[in-house]
Amino acid sequence: MTRGWYWPKRLLAISWFKPCVSITLGPMALYTIPTNGTLDPHLAQEWLLTNGLGGFASSSVVGCNTRRYHSLLVAARTPPVDRINTVNRMGEVLRLDGKADRTLEFSSNQFANHFHPHGEQYLRQFELDDTARWTYDVEGVRIEKELLVAWGQNLVGLRYRVDPAGREFELDLLPFVSLRDFHSERRAGVQFDVKHSTDWLDVTQGSLRLCMRCDGGDFVRQGDWWYGHFYAIESARGLSCQEDLYTPGRFTLSGNAPKEITIWISLDPIEAPDWNKLFKHRQERIKQACGKLATATPAQRKLARAANDFVVYRKDPDGQDGLTVIAGYPWFADWGRDTMISLPGLFLTPGRYDDAKRVLSVFAKYVSQGMIPNRFDDYNNTPHYNTVDASLWFIHACHEYLKHTQDDQTYKSVLQPACAAIVQGYKNGTRFQIKMDEADGLISQGDWNTQLTWMDAKCDGIAFTPRQGKAVEINALWYHALRLMGEHALADHVKAGFVKTFWTGPFRGLADVVDGTRKDAAIRPNQIFAVSLPNSPLTQEQQLAVVEIVRRELLTPVGLRTLAPGDPNFHRHFSGPPRQRDEAYHNGTIWPWPIGAFFEAYLKVHDRSEAAVAQVKAWLAPLIDHLNHQACIGSISEVFEAEPPHAPGGCPAQAWSVAEVLRLAVEVGL
Repeated sequence: MTRGWYWPKRLLAISWFKPCVSITLGPMALYTIPTNGTLDPHLAQEWLLTNGLGGFASSSVVGCNTRRYHSLLVAARTPPVDRINTVNRMGEVLRLDGKADRTLEFSSNQFANHFHPHGEQYLRQFELDDTARWTYDVEGVRIEKELLVAWGQNLVGLRYRVDPAGREFELDLLPFVSLRDFHSERRAGVQFDVKHSTDWLDVTQGSLRLCMRCDGGDFVRQGDWWYGHFYAIESARGLSCQEDLYTPGRFTLSGNAPKEITIWISLDPIEAPDWNKLFKHRQERIKQACGKLATATPAQRKLARAANDFVVYRKDPDGQDGLTVIAGYPWFADWGRDTMISLPGLFLTPGRYDDAKRVLSVFAKYVSQGMIPNRFDDYNNTPHYNTVDASLWFIHACHEYLKHTQDDQTYKSVLQPACAAIVQGYKNGTRFQIKMDEADGLISQGDWNTQLTWMDAKCDGIAFTPRQGKAVEINALWYHALRLMGEHALADHVKAGFVKTFWTGPFRGLADVVDGTRKDAAIRPNQIFAVSLPNSPLTQEQQLAVVEIVRRELLTPVGLRTLAPGDPNFHRHFSGPPRQRDEAYHNGTIWPWPIGAFFEAYLKVHDRSEAAVAQVKAWLAPLIDHLNHQACIGSISEVFEAEPPHAPGGCPAQAWSVAEVLRLAVEVGL
């Protein structure tokens, strides 16, 4: 599965960004978006609330689902995987003045050729903080809706407060149930087993069970199917994009005075949840997760809160409690590469040292044949070891942890043995033809059929960025790891081999991959790691040249292009069906996460001067603007299109995008 902006003008020390959507930061909410009854641009804005287990709730700001993953609760049955979409949305119908035919629907939904109902016309404001909140004005009746995602539980509460201004009202709330794997869609025809009383509802389909409970209203059984729900983003991605949803009945609330109703959704039977207690627990957990950044600058606080979304529970191989990192929402699970690259920003920057230790300890126990897992299976948690870089990033992350914490005991007893096993495995040779060339000490890997680096797009048997052989960032990481592990004689050997193998000159910098006589000199962002890592095999002049080449050819306001625009394989757009997107994925498409390495390298070669720090602050501004306004509000997207207007794509919330922006934002005091 594919893991798609550049603003015109060459980059200068100026502020590039201009808000494209009006958002004011209210005193009570981190993000407040006045919607004023309009569908656009708010249909393209998403929100996300996570539960620390890999589960989440998400949709568009106007409440219209545009992805198959949008849901009031995606629950992780085997955290952080085996995720189930339970209730996609809530149908919301208001009847006024006792008139059965006077129905006003304030939910929003899209079908193939139209929207129905147009509830966005009543929506006045959306707020996102510890909960998600919507405020409606339905012909003078004020309705406030609030969604609470319980931390550490597959449980959400959806609360409605109705102020009818003295009018008779009846509120009907219809849960639209899919109860299916979150990667798929539901089709009509399956049989749901429904059990209910006046204040609870159980829906079962096969081995899947959904439990709902109502506080303040009544449930009325009235089963029905709604056909052809349309998911616009899935359609744009060339994927299956229609779904039939089942509603078992409705929860009702009526009266002529202010009232409220709360509907709880869970995979397990619910015993009278306490909203205030769950809300306070979530608040405390997020504040704790922000660590030393809880009182930092607004941008840093927002990024720290975003970082917390990706930290989730996972058991280690011995069944002990641990932590890991979800690579991106809504569809990724935890990936070893993404976890290790993200770890300094997600954990060390905010001071979450105990959590960092738990993550590293989990992966240390999974070391096999000198490798940590690339990813875990979505359903049975089986580790897959198809990566050459994740293990080297693990060594870097372990030593960054040691540098920040001085925790020699954990390093010597848990982390150092794992790092040593990785170095030995790479020396001796391990899976996927990963091995050290004795002649120059460099690491080679793979063949035409394997994709082992982060540029791993492959579709229909075609690898769109074949990188078998000696890849530049792998060997920069290898040299760095050898220095960290005290293998200085071998590191000296690697340094000589690195420069001889990869250096092409001051105008192109480093080759991307060398495989025998084949030298791929395409200008890609991978060469920046030979400068950004604390141990570089390059001279000062070579480092300056690499930074300038990357700045000139690849730097954009939202990340680094994956290929220089002048290359014949450059793709301007990241759009369309899977094969079309995979072709562009690493052939021009912009990724935010490598911008962290570029900024680190830029500061390094300019001796962290005041001017360099000011420049990095200016370069970071557009990504903060994106965090505030576009795609998933409060997070940073996985990728952006190479050409203006640089539309965001891929996962709308990506761990290493947030992690690297957070790390550099704190480093330069943004």
